[in-house]
Amino acid sequence: MHPGSLPPVALVALVGTALLFDFLNGLHDSANSIATVVSTRVLRPVTAVFWAAFFNFIAFLVFGLHVANTVGNGLVMHGVIDARVVFGALAGAIAWNVITWIFGIPSSSSHALIGGLVGAAMAKAGPAAIHWSGLDTVAAAILLSPLIGFLLAVGLVLATAWLSLRETPFAADRRYRLLQLVSSSLLSLGHGGNDAQKTMGIITVLLVSQGRLAGGFHVPLWVILSCQAAMALGTFSGGWRIVRTVGSRITDLKPIQGFCAETGGALALFGATWLGVPVSTTHTVIGAVVGVGAARRASAVRWGIARSIVVAWVVTLPASAAVGALCFWLAGFVG
Repeated sequence: MHPGSLPPVALVALVGTALLFDFLNGLHDSANSIATVVSTRVLRPVTAVFWAAFFNFIAFLVFGLHVANTVGNGLVMHGVIDARVVFGALAGAIAWNVITWIFGIPSSSSHALIGGLVGAAMAKAGPAAIHWSGLDTVAAAILLSPLIGFLLAVGLVLATAWLSLRETPFAADRRYRLLQLVSSSLLSLGHGGNDAQKTMGIITVLLVSQGRLAGGFHVPLWVILSCQAAMALGTFSGGWRIVRTVGSRITDLKPIQGFCAETGGALALFGATWLGVPVSTTHTVIGAVVGVGAARRASAVRWGIARSIVVAWVVTLPASAAVGALCFWLAGFVG
């Protein structure tokens, strides 16, 4: 048996906890995929979550596993990660997800997981446990992903407005209702491609630490399928508290604006996933939604709601890191 390895039952339980986080990630972030298409009444809520869940699941057929490799190899030294660190990371992320879901705050599940992992690793081995260059990339993504989503959405609003100059409002509305089916599917693909891979990375590095994976770091097929399925099931369950915040409380959306927000968010997510950068779907989509509102006029955005969301983004990493460290210590005390 590998030194310090868990009994099989405990290992299965910890993998199950990781899949629970993945499910909650889908539940928490389903608003990112469906809020715009529901708020514009292109799809009914139940149809929208089924649509999003399907494209969440098949995302592994489209993207490589660059994000999983970043999470598994690029944030924390391999020798530091053990079962307690993984437990602390997952507990910190799950706790923050549940808190923000209860209050309807669209925070980042991705950064909650990364914060929990960093906090638990530092609780074990101090700052030397962290690949700071990798964490700097994540921190940069926190700032850049909403800005990129914002700029892409503004550009798309201007382009679609120019292309629709000679159309009647009815014809434009009908066309963009159909196009929203495409843009929402792309956004769900990007969500499933980027977010599910973070849990793949956590499970894989756990298997490596337990001596259960021969041949170095690689993501087994069963991990890929189980993570995509857990996220799809979470999305299908629907995070209705957060759907209202994203879809109508930030700005009012019409089909053409919903298309621009979804397409802008999808383009940003596709680029980040192919580059292996673990960005926040929530940050990206909120940035795009604010962008389509601001492109109309600044007063179309409810900036008070947007500010409260930004506050949640800022505290996500340190809050989940603190909970991750606490859970790491508690696991050692109980053990």
